[in-house]
Amino acid sequence: MLYWALVFLVVALIAGALGFGGIAGASAGIAQILFYIFLVLLVISLVLGLFRRAR
Repeated sequence: MLYWALVFLVVALIAGALGFGGIAGASAGIAQILFYIFLVLLVISLVLGLFRRAR
């Protein structure tokens, strides 16, 4: 999932450099949403890992 966030970030940077503001904004928004989803899943995974080790 982090891969896709980075892909959308690169697309946003390239589109922004070429003057496509709408595409850049949409790609940056998608990359931001994917990044936050990745962070939430990471935290959940870490918490579950700590609970498994505690048993």
